[in-house]
Amino acid sequence: MFFKFTLSFLLLCRFAASQQEDVGFTYNGFRGVNMSLDGLAQITDNGLLKLVSTTLAQVGHAFYPLPVSLMNTSTGNVLSFSSTFVFAMFSELTIVGGPGIVFVIAPFREFPGGLPSGYFGLFNATNMGNSSNHIIGVELDTLQNEEFNDINGNHVGIDINDLKSVEAIPASYFSDKENRRIDLNLFSGQPLQLWVEYNGIEKQLNVTLAPINVPKPTIPLLSLKIDLSRFMVDPMFVGFSSSTSALDVSHYVLGWSLKVNGQAKELSLSQIPKLPRIGSKTKSRIFQIGFPVIGASLVLLLIFIIQFTVRRRKKYAEVLEDWELEYGPHRFKYKDLYKATKGFSEKELLGIGGFGEVYKGIIPTSKAEVAVKRVSHDSRQGEREFIAEIVSIGKLQHRNIVKLLGYCRRKGELFLVYDFMPNESLDKFLFNQSTTKKTLGWNHRFQIIKSVASGLLYLHEEWEQVVVHRDVKSSNVLLDNELNGRLGDFGLARLYDHGGDPKSTHVVGTFGYLAPELARSGKPNPSVDVFAFGVLLLEVACGRRPIEGQGSEECVVLMDWVVSCWSGGNILETVDPKLGMNYNVEEMELVLKLGVLCSHSLASARPCMRQVVRYLKGEIPLPQLPSLTSEGSCDLSTWCPYLGSATSLSSSTITDSLLSAPR
Repeated sequence: MFFKFTLSFLLLCRFAASQQEDVGFTYNGFRGVNMSLDGLAQITDNGLLKLVSTTLAQVGHAFYPLPVSLMNTSTGNVLSFSSTFVFAMFSELTIVGGPGIVFVIAPFREFPGGLPSGYFGLFNATNMGNSSNHIIGVELDTLQNEEFNDINGNHVGIDINDLKSVEAIPASYFSDKENRRIDLNLFSGQPLQLWVEYNGIEKQLNVTLAPINVPKPTIPLLSLKIDLSRFMVDPMFVGFSSSTSALDVSHYVLGWSLKVNGQAKELSLSQIPKLPRIGSKTKSRIFQIGFPVIGASLVLLLIFIIQFTVRRRKKYAEVLEDWELEYGPHRFKYKDLYKATKGFSEKELLGIGGFGEVYKGIIPTSKAEVAVKRVSHDSRQGEREFIAEIVSIGKLQHRNIVKLLGYCRRKGELFLVYDFMPNESLDKFLFNQSTTKKTLGWNHRFQIIKSVASGLLYLHEEWEQVVVHRDVKSSNVLLDNELNGRLGDFGLARLYDHGGDPKSTHVVGTFGYLAPELARSGKPNPSVDVFAFGVLLLEVACGRRPIEGQGSEECVVLMDWVVSCWSGGNILETVDPKLGMNYNVEEMELVLKLGVLCSHSLASARPCMRQVVRYLKGEIPLPQLPSLTSEGSCDLSTWCPYLGSATSLSSSTITDSLLSAPR
């Protein structure tokens, strides 16, 4: 009894002393060393610490048997410590390894819930990432596991309570002699040496790797700024954990040194035990297990390829129905548009409008520059008819029309693909000069007006069907390299046969450009484009938006202002100040008056686009408009037959009378 009491007392004193003194040990081989072993781990006859060696999915743990105090009890900070060990990992397949080795610092030596294979024998699916684990590891991983975001199948990583490494890098070492990094194969079967060092003052964790015949490199493989006191408890256990999967692997530790509050003693490489001739087994066993292993690997590879293909197809999945097959030549693949716009990157964003975003892109196959408009399309009602019209619009061929190259449909979104216009839109030149270094003089402006008019004439009368654009405005007039105007963005366009009657639709367009009759009939006929074109004429001439100060007491309607100046005999006061006196007076008056005429509140009073084109070319004169006097009255009798005799109107009603009278 006395002997048992004395023995217990001595062991207790030894443990207490170990808590107060800085722990340090050096094992040049493990023959006769007292290690805490679990699972497959064992010490061979010649002193190798074999962690695992099997094809079965099992684990191996080997720990220093006594707890180690790594904390400064007075400050609560983790002390500096240093450890180095020599290891070797062998895989029967040279192209892939099994699960590797983890150098572990943990509050316990046993992991009853730890699973083999990808979990290294430390964790399972339920406790991965738990802050209560208090496990710190340096993994030598030879199997890529996407679940844990592994960078490859041959890397070194720092793990905190999880196998998703906080820092990881492919296995390599810095050669001081060659002044460069050199790659290493962790599962080559050749012995390698790893150093794990923590500076408790600077809170710096360094991990360094090298072949055993190379001195410790001056530059570590991994260097992480981290305060380990946030994750540790006191005391902790230190050791190694490993596991296997379906491959025949062997993992060894040949020697190990550790020191708390100091530098780990260097291992005597001449004294560490020799590895068995693992490679010689391969040739003798290749016919026994080689083909089954290769077959299993091919199955795993096939499964990976299938999963990768399914994920890739899901990423680029499109909606394609049988009725769309007839439109095949006009349909783009979503994958091509995704790559063309670099994943619809913000850097490729050209602009955002009321109906979607527009991105610049380069089609991978043709290298053609395009503009891709992404439009939300949640409702399926009329979708087939909509796409049929989009495809029909794709057939338009006119020098003043931005060509619609095609479309794509995916997950409630529509993508419209157009020719790319390098000078973007007209409104940026008119209203936001800071975004472009080029100026837009009157000659360019007048040419753009005639170009858009020519394009609208083609849409309304010269193509096989009547095309009503429904969104004519300065931001949809795009400019090519030579600042020629082209009408673009046909996302709202509607088509019907010549001589037919357009169907009523929802009122769409842009406030300030909408013809008043749309609210009553909802019928998109060419006259609604003429109205919007009239507003565009005033924008280009005056350099002002259709409605300014919207929502304020000083809201100004551009057309009212032009009519007011016209009635006072000073219509040229409305000219864009940026033009100065650099414009043709006759052309300017023509554009201003034609803008008012086209924006007439009665659709029947507006000219058709063929007449507009002839006015702009000077082939025919403008019709006789009311004579507006400086006194603010006008004689509308010759222009407004329904008024009968000459009528005198006050200046407050000039706008209404001028814009409501028929021709």
